Amino acid sequence: MNGLLDVRVAAVRQLTPLVREFTLEAEHGALPGFSAGSHVVVHMPAPGRTLRNAYSLLGDPAEAQRYRIAVRLQEDSRGGSRFMHEQVNEGDRLQLSPPANLFGLHSEARHHLLIAGGIGITPFLAQIAELERRGASFALHYACRGGLTDAYRGELAGRLGARFAAYDASAGERLDLAALLRSQPLATHVYVCGPQRLIDGVRSVAASLGWPQGRVHWEAFAAAAPGEPFVAELAASGRRLEVPADLSLLEALEQADVAVPSLCRGGVCGQCATRYSSGAVEHRDSFLAEAERAWQLMPCVSRGCAGSTLVLDL
Repeated sequence: MNGLLDVRVAAVRQLTPLVREFTLEAEHGALPGFSAGSHVVVHMPAPGRTLRNAYSLLGDPAEAQRYRIAVRLQEDSRGGSRFMHEQVNEGDRLQLSPPANLFGLHSEARHHLLIAGGIGITPFLAQIAELERRGASFALHYACRGGLTDAYRGELAGRLGARFAAYDASAGERLDLAALLRSQPLATHVYVCGPQRLIDGVRSVAASLGWPQGRVHWEAFAAAAPGEPFVAELAASGRRLEVPADLSLLEALEQADVAVPSLCRGGVCGQCATRYSSGAVEHRDSFLAEAERAWQLMPCVSRGCAGSTLVLDL
């Protein structure tokens, strides 16, 4: 047993030219339940290697008989989003990791401010279902591009009414983060998911306005960006791994059957933090403190530098 869930693609919907939704059913038995904000990692059998991408579960957690995910086709896709858009069809079989949650709702928040950018809307669909069930106070602000990254906009506008606001960049509409955060009631918690610039913007504005760090929550599933090829050496065995430009260090380790725990695969959860003893590192994570980077790296996103051998304590 590898701990993975075997699922069948029950339905596929093309929501926009860039966003495709998949409904997944268990091949055997029932799917595990999940909480609002959870994600799964989809294991995709591409030629020559297995691709692994994390996607938020966007269905109602109270109705876990099926999972739903939505995938945005990335222009610079290293294979995952393109595989889901071009290779996966109704009736196909896939494998998933069990649901994990790094983006849960805070139990003590008096008001929940949800800020989504593009495909970052997906975790909020499950969160909205949970907040409605609780009768909780919340509002959703959605930055998108009309006809491209505005999946679920019409559905949400009709469902949420005054609790929903959308900002269409293609129409010149802009989300004023400072004004939005400044107007929130006391004990508000803000949640943001979307492009890194949006996450950074919310965190920066919240800090400038004196928001406590514990009231600012974010999630990002940015896939590892390509980089220069480099060599990684495993200290325990002396084994050397050639890591090509289009493969992350974590993926290279997985291909070599070296077990490294991972959860988000986007440099934010800390699960895959790995010690290293020498070599130059290009750090790309959003988890490690600057001092920790002298001896740890996140192989899901960070890389060794070209021309340098990265010696891992593995």
